[in-house]
Amino acid sequence: MRKSRVQRMVLATCLGSFLLVIFYFQSSLNPAAEDRILGTSWHGKSGRSPLQALYDSDQFEQSSLQATHQQRRDLLSRVCGRYTRKRRLLTPDDLRHLVVDDVHGLLYCYVPKVACTNWKRVMMVLTGQGKYRDPLEIPANEAHVSSNLRTLSEYSTPEINHRLRNYLKFIFVREPFERLVSAYRNKFTRRYNTAFHKRYGTKIIRRHRQEPSNEALERGDDVRFEEFVYYLLDPRTQHEEPFNEHWERVHSLCHPCIIHYDVVGKYETLAEDANYVLQLVGADASVKFPSSSKTTRTTDDMTAQFFEDISPFYQRKLFNLYKMDYLLFNYSIPSYLHLR
Repeated sequence: MRKSRVQRMVLATCLGSFLLVIFYFQSSLNPAAEDRILGTSWHGKSGRSPLQALYDSDQFEQSSLQATHQQRRDLLSRVCGRYTRKRRLLTPDDLRHLVVDDVHGLLYCYVPKVACTNWKRVMMVLTGQGKYRDPLEIPANEAHVSSNLRTLSEYSTPEINHRLRNYLKFIFVREPFERLVSAYRNKFTRRYNTAFHKRYGTKIIRRHRQEPSNEALERGDDVRFEEFVYYLLDPRTQHEEPFNEHWERVHSLCHPCIIHYDVVGKYETLAEDANYVLQLVGADASVKFPSSSKTTRTTDDMTAQFFEDISPFYQRKLFNLYKMDYLLFNYSIPSYLHLR
């Protein structure tokens, strides 16, 4: 018994040491030495890294766009300081959403339902060594093939820390409930998403629909929005497994209170913010961020309609679930909610 306890303690110590290395190594390496060891060179027009371009520009009088992004960084820092009293340690699993561009020095944390398909297309162009020239020529399904882009979790601990310290880290966010409704519409109201219907729809109907039909239990393709809300709020859901990335909170996907993001772009100002990132990268003028579809996107008015049948009690519980995303990224409480 004593021997097994000692073995467990040794294992825990080793694991803890690995986690501590990832967290603390960020402030212990010399950037110039890292560049020599890891062979860093930048391919932007100016020869500077995007991180240098960002903070060099902050030394002069800021444009309104630069001031906006500074305000977003400052808000993120204040909210994190107020609501996260203890900073937990990074693990490799925390880094699976951080896409790496070693050519230009970029780390992009992708958030599903926030133009991530188009951002992955752009990242494939930036990292493709000329293989791709136009993001829109890349099929959407190819953009999501994991082998086409590397994530930070695939690197060694020294390489991870080098990139966290020296690369421009950016993220794009969206009004949380608008993103949630967009995920629901895409995954549960589209006939072609049979994998989601089988994986999640059948479970949601079985647990949250009174007297479901045998067909509904088998197919799982007619989940109602209120049933989806009950599923999200059911304590069993997260006890059994983490949220799917399409409805997971942004702060749980990208850890903005642990990882310092240099640019926080917003879906509401997507074109302007995407162009800002590409300017910092020094990308070729031919690399354009694809314009989004205006015909199918989920809007605020559409989101309000979905919440009409959700009681104030469940509206409040759902808001509390996504509250940190509202606070971190400066989104107001939607006017259609009845929280009091």
